[in-house]
Amino acid sequence: MSSLPPCPQCGSEYTYEDGYQYVCPECAHEWSKDDAVEAQDDGLKVVDANGNPLQDGDAVTVIKDLKVKGASSVVKVGTKVKNIRLVEGDHNIDCRIDGIGAMKLKSEFVRKA
Repeated sequence: MSSLPPCPQCGSEYTYEDGYQYVCPECAHEWSKDDAVEAQDDGLKVVDANGNPLQDGDAVTVIKDLKVKGASSVVKVGTKVKNIRLVEGDHNIDCRIDGIGAMKLKSEFVRKA
């Protein structure tokens, strides 16, 4: 099994070393080894709509009406969500909203409370 980091652009696990760089054969993205070390140290970084960094356990406020997929309800503007969890993926906030239940939100639709 390879100890090389996956491609930061497409996530491919088939990266290889070329001198002092890593190369992705699937998307042809190249990045330096220094960038890879910094990316591993940083971990998961999630920012809200205003650019403020978010952490697990933060409280956020919804800044846009959000339709709930598969239901007739809507998460209204100004809804405060407490004790969020950050996760990998497109919807990078995992939370529980009163009256609706567990759901995932995109960080671009919230601001830090």
